[in-house]
Amino acid sequence: MTVKASFRMLASAGAALFCALGAAEAAGGKTLEYKHNHWHFKGPFGTYDKEAMQRGFQVYRTVCASCHSVDQLAFRNLGEKGGPFHLDECPAGVPESTDCSKPSENPVVKAIAAEYEVTDGPDDTGDMFKRPGLPSDKIPGPYANEQQARAANGGAFPPNLALIMKARHHGPDYVYSLLTGYETPPDTVALGPTQHYNPYFAGDMSQLLKPEYLNEEGHPVEGVEIPPGGVLAMKAPLSDGIVDYADESVPETVDQYAKDVVEFLTWASEPKMEARKSLGVVSMGYLLVLTLILFFSYRTIWSRVDH
Repeated sequence: MTVKASFRMLASAGAALFCALGAAEAAGGKTLEYKHNHWHFKGPFGTYDKEAMQRGFQVYRTVCASCHSVDQLAFRNLGEKGGPFHLDECPAGVPESTDCSKPSENPVVKAIAAEYEVTDGPDDTGDMFKRPGLPSDKIPGPYANEQQARAANGGAFPPNLALIMKARHHGPDYVYSLLTGYETPPDTVALGPTQHYNPYFAGDMSQLLKPEYLNEEGHPVEGVEIPPGGVLAMKAPLSDGIVDYADESVPETVDQYAKDVVEFLTWASEPKMEARKSLGVVSMGYLLVLTLILFFSYRTIWSRVDH
């Protein structure tokens, strides 16, 4: 293939993509701008809020875990350094021989794991069996396979939340906006019984316009705007008071639940973030000191040269 032919092929592909994007824009597909929060894990010095992560795990376990898995996470990850239930020292009543900084010996992690039932085996007779979870086990998901998940959710497949923050553009803001953004659909559209409107979820609302708002060609009549957002099979999962927090000073509201579960899921998607940032700060400090040493060394050496 010649260079000219390659250029023509790339130009054609670019034009096709531009037209496709233009068609999607014309058909709808717009969303509201995501709500922006001051996430303290953002920035080069950002860290996770341990208490918020613990509450976020509670929200995930109480609400989200009925449909969504976190397949990449094991119980021991919860007790690793930087995790929501990491312990530097053992609480009162734990034997002194226990090293609670190790996830496998962390009493909180062990207690959480034991509340789950996991499948193990085969046993001596070749059968699988159920047992309480251990820190080394993966956190079980709600479904055995994708087919079972789709059958239980009207054909929709609930995404794995362990990496949801990495899989979505502006992940934390997107998830927060989605969880707090459910609205009553505009009067111009008609939703099915299993559809739920959210202006922050990408979709094509032009397909749901009522017939009286469409012309003979199936396009919106003049003066009718296509609503932003789309529809989900998942109804609004959060409501005020749905999760009971042990700390009574923390509000039990949709907004707080959403912030807390975002904190937990962001950690789940990047559990080593704090260590990475700490290493980056140390590296930058080292490079700064090295730069100063080299600068003054060269300055001293060249000061002895006659001009």
